[in-house]
Amino acid sequence: MKAVAVTPGTPNSVHLKEIEKPTLDQVAGGLGVLVRVLKVGVDATDREINDALYGNAPEGDGHLVIGHESFGVVEAVGEHVKRVKVGDYVTATVRRPGGSIYDLIGTNDMTSEEEYYERGINLRHGYLTEYFVEEAEYIVRVPMGLKHLHVLMEPMSCAAKAVHQAYEAQQRMKVWRPQVAYVLGAGQIGLLTTLVLKLRGLEVYTLARGEAPNLKSEIVKGLEATYISTRETSWDDLVKQTGKPDLIVDATGSSRLAFEAMEHLGLNGVLVWTGITGGDNKSEVPTDKINLQWVLGNKLLLGSVNANRHHFEMGIKDLALGEMMYPEVLGKILTNPVDGLENYAEMMRLLVEDKDALKVFVNVADE
Repeated sequence: MKAVAVTPGTPNSVHLKEIEKPTLDQVAGGLGVLVRVLKVGVDATDREINDALYGNAPEGDGHLVIGHESFGVVEAVGEHVKRVKVGDYVTATVRRPGGSIYDLIGTNDMTSEEEYYERGINLRHGYLTEYFVEEAEYIVRVPMGLKHLHVLMEPMSCAAKAVHQAYEAQQRMKVWRPQVAYVLGAGQIGLLTTLVLKLRGLEVYTLARGEAPNLKSEIVKGLEATYISTRETSWDDLVKQTGKPDLIVDATGSSRLAFEAMEHLGLNGVLVWTGITGGDNKSEVPTDKINLQWVLGNKLLLGSVNANRHHFEMGIKDLALGEMMYPEVLGKILTNPVDGLENYAEMMRLLVEDKDALKVFVNVADE
């Protein structure tokens, strides 16, 4: 069967590869699930792996099948599988267990080991292929009524985790009722984080460079949040308008903005970094001022990456509620379909060259 893969360590090595179709007996104990892939989302991670910035092949292989945002239909299950059945729409989590205590209790997204396993990213093949087999534990059912949002399940899990962990960490306050939140970035994670925060009842301001009106501002408005163009409104002017935010979630991938956010967080607030930065850029920040404000203000910085099964399920529930609250808004994120695995070059072109491509995804097969 066909798959889209890279040769780790070799820049611009993305290619179409023939690999063997997986079988249920690859998972022990009758717990395997065979999934026919329908769609796979791709993002900056796949672009950066193709740039050879990171990514490693599974042991014994010279290639890595990419793609970590899966959506498909169950074609067969092992005899002891209870979670899903043939015909169910499903997605699959990304991280796989290592040997730490966190891995062993199902929170493998919080591993304490330096070596980690992620499908389509590091030491495990991804989903950009025709079929995959996975243990039922890592398969998450998608309601039929959400199938039109298909590849948003994985990015939504990351948004749900980021917000959930901020609230979990703030149990230290005994009472924490945030009112105002800033979301930095209006890519897929930023927009989905905007949804999660709106569903929690916050006043949300989503910041991005582009001047409104544009597609991103249209989606933010559809979620009943406020879109702020950073070209038109400065940090200081926004804070004067809204007051200092109780929660900031950075989803820009810009280290400069991530650090600038530290200057504007309110007392007892939380700053969550979800963006991954590359390169070796340097920026000046007022370290003395930040140190003083953060210590005296009981502020918290939290890093959040990837998600486990619990966060996938949380995210799917929020997507379902979001569709009820804001009908026909979330589907606008799915901007750039690519038909067929053989069109991997167009997929990569969109990721590299098209700055308006909000969400690129591959239509692998028809239902």
